[in-house]
This record gives sequence, C-alpha cells and structure tokens, in this order.
Amino acid sequence: MKTLRLLATFALSALPHMRAADAAAQRWTQYEPSFKAFAEQDAAKPFPKGGILFVGSSIFRQWTTVADQMAPLPVLNRAFGGSRTGDQLARFDQLVPRYAPRIVVYYCGSNDLKAKDADTPPVIFARFKEFSDRVRRWSPETRVVYVTSTRSPDRVLKWEQVDHFNALVRAHCAATPHHHFIDINPALVDDNGHPRLDLYQKDKLHFHPPAYEGFTVVIRPVLERLWAEVNAAK
Repeated sequence: MKTLRLLATFALSALPHMRAADAAAQRWTQYEPSFKAFAEQDAAKPFPKGGILFVGSSIFRQWTTVADQMAPLPVLNRAFGGSRTGDQLARFDQLVPRYAPRIVVYYCGSNDLKAKDADTPPVIFARFKEFSDRVRRWSPETRVVYVTSTRSPDRVLKWEQVDHFNALVRAHCAATPHHHFIDINPALVDDNGHPRLDLYQKDKLHFHPPAYEGFTVVIRPVLERLWAEVNAAK
C-alpha cells in the first residue's frame, strides 16, 4: 500500500512536466524557423564555446543589441519568442550543450502565466528548477543568472503570480551554488513605483530600446563580475 501511495504521488508530481513536454512538442512548428535561423547563423559565423548564453522568450529575443551592449563580454542571444518554461526544457539540448556556455542568462516564465492554459507559480518554478538542475548535471561550474519576469502593464492582474514565481526563484538561487538572481523590475518604474509606459511598446509588454539600456545598467556589472570569476577559476 505504501508503495502504491508513493507511485501515485510521483505520478501526480510528474503530470505538469508531462503536460509541458506535450505542449512544447505541439509548439515546435512555431519555433522551428528560429532554430533554423540559429543553425544558419552558426554555420556562417560559429560562436566560440565557453561564452555567455542568453536564453528565454521574446523579452530577450527582441534585445537585438545585447551583444553590442555587453561587449567585450562574449554574448550570444538564443532566445525565441513566445516560449514558455516547458519550451526551454524541450530545447535544452539544442541550446546549452551546443554552445557550452560558462554563464547562462535566463528570462522565461511570464508567458506561462499569461497563457490560456496558465499554470500556477509553483508549477512554473518547478520547470525553471528542472532547467537549473539540468545545467548543474551537465556542467556543475556553469553559472545560471535568472532575470526576473517583469511586472508589465498588460498583466497587472497577474502581478501577484509574477511576484510569487520570482520569489520562488530568488530563494532557489540563494540556496544553489553558482546561481544568481537579478531583479530587473526597479529599472522599469518611476519614482512612485508605477510602470514607465514610455519604455513599453503599444502592447504594454515588450520594450522600446531605452528599456534595454536600463537592462544593461543592471545586468552588465553582474556578468562582468561572474566572467572574471569563471576565468580566474580556469
């Protein structure tokens, strides 16, 4: 009886991951063109292994100037728009081992909350944790940098869930070696804590270029410090 209970508990805990994997497989046709473009770019100009890899959804995908703004740090952006945390898991082997980064910068999760079949923050966090665990199994010394999901104006009703998800990841990063948490939201609000609408496009989700300048101010110093650390440890 105890064994049956344990099996039932395991099955229930695995269901969200199974659903996420199925959904990611169904969405592959949406992302396949991006990965074909990545392959073409890699063939035309191979990116040296051991650099800094940005992964995630459209917030990062639209950061087209990130390599220039982070230079001379060796940055490669392989985010693909519309993706969810399950998609990052499904495409892990096509991204992380392929480029063998020493630092992975991760932005994903807000699409999971906005989706019609939205999941709860703990479920979404569990997928990030699985991504984190895969990085650690693949390369224990690789740094993982989590950039917070944004409290965008189009998702005011979801802010509590956004905060919950971010808080779960913050605790995980604090307790996990080589994990780092960056809160980007303070760079996106005015002195009264209200979203700066001038930074957002009409959809009130994606950003105009000045927002990425703010991202750079917050993220670059962390990456510079980590890059120095990983090179000192070589």
